[in-house]
Amino acid sequence: MAENWISKIRNQHDLIFKVLLFVVVVTVVVLLLPKEGKFKYEFQKNKPWVHEDLLAPFDFAINKTDEELAIEKDEINKNHLLFFDILPQTEKEATDQFASWLAQHYNDTLNLISTQDVYASVANNLLQTIYIKGVVEVIDELDGVAEDYPILIMDDENIAEEVDFGNLLTIKTAYDFCVEELKSNEAINPNFLISGLETALHQNIKYNKILTDKDLEAQLKSISLVSGGVYEKEKIISTGELVTPKRFKILTSLKAEYEAKIGTSDQSLWIVLGQIILVVLLFYTLFVYLKATNSLVFDNNQYIGFVLLLVVGFVAITVVMLKIEGFNAYVIPFCVIPLLIRTFFGNRLAIFIYIITILLLSFIVPNSFEFALLQIITGIITLFTVLNVNKRAELFYTSFIIFVVFSISFIGYALLQEGDIKKIEWVKLSWFGVAAGLTLLTYPLIYLFEKIFGFISDVTLLELSDTNNALLRELNLKAPGTFQHSLQVSNLAEEGIREIGGNPLLVRTGALYHDIGKMLSPAYFIENQTGINPHDELGYEESADIIINHVIRGIELAKKHKLPEQIIDFIRTHHGTTKTQYFLRMYAKENPEIEIDETKFQYPGPNPYSKETAVLMMADSVEAASRSLKHYDIESITNLVGGVIDSQVKENQFINTNITFNDVTTIKKMFIKKLMNIYHVRIEYPK
Repeated sequence: MAENWISKIRNQHDLIFKVLLFVVVVTVVVLLLPKEGKFKYEFQKNKPWVHEDLLAPFDFAINKTDEELAIEKDEINKNHLLFFDILPQTEKEATDQFASWLAQHYNDTLNLISTQDVYASVANNLLQTIYIKGVVEVIDELDGVAEDYPILIMDDENIAEEVDFGNLLTIKTAYDFCVEELKSNEAINPNFLISGLETALHQNIKYNKILTDKDLEAQLKSISLVSGGVYEKEKIISTGELVTPKRFKILTSLKAEYEAKIGTSDQSLWIVLGQIILVVLLFYTLFVYLKATNSLVFDNNQYIGFVLLLVVGFVAITVVMLKIEGFNAYVIPFCVIPLLIRTFFGNRLAIFIYIITILLLSFIVPNSFEFALLQIITGIITLFTVLNVNKRAELFYTSFIIFVVFSISFIGYALLQEGDIKKIEWVKLSWFGVAAGLTLLTYPLIYLFEKIFGFISDVTLLELSDTNNALLRELNLKAPGTFQHSLQVSNLAEEGIREIGGNPLLVRTGALYHDIGKMLSPAYFIENQTGINPHDELGYEESADIIINHVIRGIELAKKHKLPEQIIDFIRTHHGTTKTQYFLRMYAKENPEIEIDETKFQYPGPNPYSKETAVLMMADSVEAASRSLKHYDIESITNLVGGVIDSQVKENQFINTNITFNDVTTIKKMFIKKLMNIYHVRIEYPK
């Protein structure tokens, strides 16, 4: 019994690993989530209150809004007083400087009329009058102020006196005062005296920036963050009442206080339990979705790891960045998530993963409803508007679409909430612009994840399908016939997969490389021969071995050139487990009495296991066989295509793929049409 139980567990190791992986991810996400509680009521400004009558559960203060605080701070910044220091020694310094100037210039100047003492006396009286009024330092803050603008002047005992700015002099007005006073004095030469006073005038009231800034900081810190309060059991709002700006302010204050109280109380354990339940449900939803709709991802632990890493990574980034003061979550380029997932797994999974991630993030960000609404609208429209990100221009277009959709949806939501276009926070548009710009990181991230997880994107496929690629150029030089065959196969396979649904770029690229093993011995393959056939000198078994070996050698060559595994799969499977029928039949014909070991004439496989590899197998066989036709007409091409593909179906070459008989019929019709075009077959009209 115990052995059976252990055996069952051993056989379920892959599922156990997936469960453990999900448990680890859930644990990490729960640890990242903030541990404060959530207010149990959702509400929006200017919308009816749809819940029951709300009474205050406890006393709480009404917080001022950011706008109110900004207005108060702006008012203080505009009206706070400037501090100046008075310098009593400046008057004596100015008097001494004038006396020195007078002694130097008096004897060298003509027409001074009066004695040197007279000039000194007049100047000293003027300077005394000027410094009694005070000469103030002019700073930018005083530019354009009114004459009654008050400033604070500190004396040497740190006693402040409030003085109107208009009662003080500046260097210019002091100079003008001197000119005016000396204009009517005929006992002296005014120009001489003015020249001396101009050099002696200095400011005796100096701006004290340190004291001013300290006072301003103290005033800003003293701003009250609340504007009133609400008592316990006081009615806040009734059912059906409009959430006016005043009520919105009260509800927002209650929400903040409620979440803070819960986050610091014994209830925090229950909060963690609630987070665990919701996070488990979200990841279980993802688990079930993958299992039911996307077995390709679900069956590959590496793919699941990539998806979970992307989700947890963005949750972690959001948590860390929101700890930065003033940072806004809208700056983070969440639209990278669906673009990356779509690149590797398609639109359907991309949108589902994106919505799951946004729901997880709604536990973290403020204004979660607004955040989720704008992000989901933007993500869905972007995903289905932008066809691919194969080209750099397409990625810039994607960024533009993200910015436009974000902006329009935000404006619509803001108008709905505020009811006034003047109240819209236009600065948020710049955040959307940053997020849209950061979406350009998708391109390098695609390359990074390709290398880490072994993915293959359309960008890589486009690079590999360039016929100027070194390996394809080598194939063209060494085996030109094989290269032309590969081109024709790629065209056939691409059109075929377009008809039944699949990845045309993948099958086209796989077709270009499927026969690269032939370049190592090109002369043994008929498309490269020019009259001489080396198989004429070999036995049938040896010839079959050389032909079969091109698959093995192709895989080795592909790995040497570091081609992606998805491309190598086309090399592995393009012959499946079919046989080299020509050499097998010739060997049987010449050795009828010998029991033939058919495995010597059989390709090693595996059989195709996707629509793309199956279509390539059909295209490869049909194109090669079509070269053996002696006459090209509708009947011969139809019989050829039907015969080749039906033979592959009978041999169960497509048993591991999800291709249907209807798909096979569609592909036959497409191949017939393409081959008729290639060989210029025309319909014979009745005479």
